[in-house]
Amino acid sequence: MVMSVASPRKGMMRERAFQRKARDFFKGGDKGGGNFRRKRSSPEFGDGDFGEDEDCMELAQIGAERTKTVLILMSDTGGGHRASAEAIRDAFRLEFGDEYRIFVKDVWKEYTGWPLNNMEKSYKFLVKHVQLWNVAFHSTSPRWIHSLYLAAIAAYYAKEVEAGLMEYKPDIIISVHPLMQHIPLWILKWQNLQKKVIFVTVITDLNTCHRTWFHPAVNRCYCPSQEVAKRALLDGLTESQTRVFGLPIRPSFARAVLSKRNKELASTLESEEWKIPVKVRGFETQMEKWMGACDCIITKAGPGTISEALIRGLPIILNDYLPGQEKGNVPYVVDNGAGVFTRSRKETARIVVEWFTTKTEEFKKMSENALKLAQPEAVFNIVKDIHELASQRGPLASIPYELTSSFSALI
Repeated sequence: MVMSVASPRKGMMRERAFQRKARDFFKGGDKGGGNFRRKRSSPEFGDGDFGEDEDCMELAQIGAERTKTVLILMSDTGGGHRASAEAIRDAFRLEFGDEYRIFVKDVWKEYTGWPLNNMEKSYKFLVKHVQLWNVAFHSTSPRWIHSLYLAAIAAYYAKEVEAGLMEYKPDIIISVHPLMQHIPLWILKWQNLQKKVIFVTVITDLNTCHRTWFHPAVNRCYCPSQEVAKRALLDGLTESQTRVFGLPIRPSFARAVLSKRNKELASTLESEEWKIPVKVRGFETQMEKWMGACDCIITKAGPGTISEALIRGLPIILNDYLPGQEKGNVPYVVDNGAGVFTRSRKETARIVVEWFTTKTEEFKKMSENALKLAQPEAVFNIVKDIHELASQRGPLASIPYELTSSFSALI
């Protein structure tokens, strides 16, 4: 094994280069960096005998050699956000090894108070009372409403959210939740960290998504479909900010009868006397294995399950959807010829029987359409693009967090 150890001379050069760059930064020599609320340079920040180009080169080398930190913001308001976060984490590790340290965190739950730390329970209550969720989803959609709401929360919990973010000192922040754009971006702005920290949004809804997903200050907004990309453009993002790669699905799907958490359903199924061999499973994490053994799938219109089924080429029978973000997933599947929608159990049984007997050609065509709609490399394309964004960052990205201002001190 060969190790590279920096010589004292090289270490001294790097330290002096950083001191020079920091001094110039505080004096306003770098664009966008003149508003730090910290002491100006002390006498130890001498002029030195290194040119500006050499300083920048040294700082770039420092940034290139250290491990970068990625903070993925999520919440367990539905299983899709955590699944996407973990898929991105795993793809980073597969593609780039130990170049990145990745943390998947619900900063709201860990650092703030009500209502942010209670989002998971509130969501579960609302989706059990579907009409309440429908009202909540659409009434908060106008920008002026959710902007005021989030600004009020930011004013109250800025210090706590800042502490949660700064504990990890991220180089990259990835949001996989619609309520985790505005407040973190405001904090980055007031701390003058927008040139240091890359902030991207990965949308986890296939079609109809809430407008809080879209914030014009993000470096990149990854959209799972063209429909979502069009919504992003209408909400003020530019084409250079958006990318359409698909929904991030766990890498085991990309390279390579379940009852989920419903224990009552599992118990009922196990008590039935089946005329054919039936194996009932509870909540499963290795869905790629089980979908690989299936010919079709019956599910509600969750975006993650749909995307996984498409990758496996499984015709889909959708039997329900959540108003708001899941409603658009039904035409996404049906209009593209990858499945059907029905809430009738008898109709569902009839469709399955026909697919396996008299309508095998229709079944085959749906399977082909599902594969055409699939985007198995989405998660890898996302992390590669984020890596490219990180590699384009200049020397300012290497300035320590200790030299930045405090957002909470300003409000």
